[in-house]
Amino acid sequence: MKRNAWVLVLSLVAVAQGRAQPAVDARPPALVVLIAVDQLRQDYLERFRGEFTGGFARLLRSGAVFTQAFQDHGITETAPGHASMLSGRYPYSTGIVRNDEGVPDRSVDLVGLPGTGASPHRFRGTALLDWMRARWPAARMLSVSRKDRSAILPVGRSREGVTVLWYVQGRITTSSYYADTLPAWVRRFDSASARAKRPGLVWNLLRAPSRYGEPDSVVWERRGRAFTFPYTLAADSLIYTMPWMDSLTLALALEGVARLGLGRSDTPDVVSVGLSTLDNVGHDFGPDSREVHDMMLRLDRYLGAFLAALERRVGRGRVVLALTGDHGVTARPEASWARGEQAGFVVVDSILRPVLDTLSARAGVRALLYREVGMVALDRARLAGRGVNVDSLAADLAARIRVLPGVVRVDTRASLAGADTTSHPAVRRWVRMLAPDTPGEVFITLAPLYYVGRPRNFTHGQPSDDDAHVPLILMGPGIRPGVYGAKAAVVDLGPTLAAVVGVTPTEPVDGRVLREALR
Repeated sequence: MKRNAWVLVLSLVAVAQGRAQPAVDARPPALVVLIAVDQLRQDYLERFRGEFTGGFARLLRSGAVFTQAFQDHGITETAPGHASMLSGRYPYSTGIVRNDEGVPDRSVDLVGLPGTGASPHRFRGTALLDWMRARWPAARMLSVSRKDRSAILPVGRSREGVTVLWYVQGRITTSSYYADTLPAWVRRFDSASARAKRPGLVWNLLRAPSRYGEPDSVVWERRGRAFTFPYTLAADSLIYTMPWMDSLTLALALEGVARLGLGRSDTPDVVSVGLSTLDNVGHDFGPDSREVHDMMLRLDRYLGAFLAALERRVGRGRVVLALTGDHGVTARPEASWARGEQAGFVVVDSILRPVLDTLSARAGVRALLYREVGMVALDRARLAGRGVNVDSLAADLAARIRVLPGVVRVDTRASLAGADTTSHPAVRRWVRMLAPDTPGEVFITLAPLYYVGRPRNFTHGQPSDDDAHVPLILMGPGIRPGVYGAKAAVVDLGPTLAAVVGVTPTEPVDGRVLREALR
C-alpha cells in the first residue's frame, strides 16, 4: 500500500482545501455511491447547518434535498433500514424485519477471526447491483462498514464481483459467503491502521466548549457513568464509540476504490459506505447531547475530505452520491421531562409475561417467541396445534395493552389485514413489516417520546417520526439540486439511482423514481 492507512485517516480529519479541481467530465456517471449514516435524524442537518463546512455543507448546497423522507416501515432498526435502501422494497418483501434476524449465519465462517459468520441468506429478491448487471454483467460493488448488516444488506444476495468488509473485534473481516481469504490490500490496510485504534487516543471537543449549546454533564447519559468530555480509548475498549471509526471506514472505502479500480471503466460500479459511530454515540448520549453535536461536526469534515478524494480519483462529474439514514432515535423520557414534555416508559412486558407464561405452561409450548420493540411475535403454528385460537389471544393481549398510558393504538395481524393504510402512518408502517413468515401478531404504537420497556440507553425502533424521519439527499450528474418538500421514502433511492444510470429494476419495487429531482 503506497500510503499508510493512518495518513489516509488523518487526511479525512481535515477538510481538503486549496487543491486544484479536475475538469468536469461530460461522460455518464461511472460510480454510484451510497453513504448510509446509522441513526442520522433529519433534524440534525438543519440544527447544525450553520456550522457545517465540509460534506454536509456541500450536499445541502449542491444536492437534491428531500426534507420529508422516511424509513416508512414499522421496526426502525439497522437491518431493515439498510435492506430497503438499494432494493426499493419494504421489509415485508426483503424478509429483513429486525436486527437479530438480519445477517447472522452459522453456516458460514468469519474470515481470519472466530465468531458467528454473516451473510444475506435471509434477504429476498434483488437490489441495484443486480439491476445494473442485467445490462452490464461486469459491474462490481464494494461495501464497507463497521457493522456486518450495514455492509451486507445494501448489496443484496450477490457474491461474485463484490467485496464486502466489516469490523469484528476491531479487525477487518468478511465471511466465507464472499471469500475464503481477505485480499492482500485489506490485510495491509488493517495492519497499517492499527495506530488509529490504539488505546490512549482521546476524543475531545472539536471547538471551544462555549461553541456548544448543550450541557456536558447530563446524568441520564451513558447510564450515568463517564458522560463528560474528554473521552479516552481504554485498553479494554474498541474504537467503535470514537469518531475516528467513521474516518477509518471512509479511508477503507477510498483504498478499496483505488485497489479495485472502481469507476475507471465503461461499466458503472457501486460503492456503499455504512458509517456507524453516530449510532453508538446516540445510544449513549442521546439526540440532544454535546457528543452528538461534536460527532456531526466531525462527520461533516470526514465526508468533505472523502468526496474530494473520491472525485480526484474517479473524475469530477462522474460520481452520483446518495446520503440517507437507516433510522433516527428518540430522546429518553428523562430528557423530555426536563423540557416539560409529556413522555414515559410503557412496560408492556408486565402484561405480556404473566398471560403468555401461564399459557405456555398450560399448552406445553413456548407462546412468546420475542418482543421486538412494539412487535409481539407468537408461535402461531404450535399454539394452534394445542387448540389455542391465536387470533383471539392476540385480540385479548391488544385489549389489555391498549389501556396503558402512552399507548396510541394496538393492532393485530388480523386487524392489519383489512386496515386503511392511508389514515394512520403507524398502520401503514406495520403493514410493511409483515412478510409472510413474520411471526408478529400484536403491534404496539406509542405516543411520541414514549419508550417500550425500560432500556438502559437511548433507543429507537418505533414507527414514530423521531425514529423514522431521516435525510435523503442525491447529488451528482443527472440530479437537479434544490429542496424538495414532497413525501419521499428511503425505498425510493434504489429505483431513482437505477434511473440515473439508465437501468430499471428487474422485479416490482415499492419505491418510486424521484423524477422531480432528475434532469
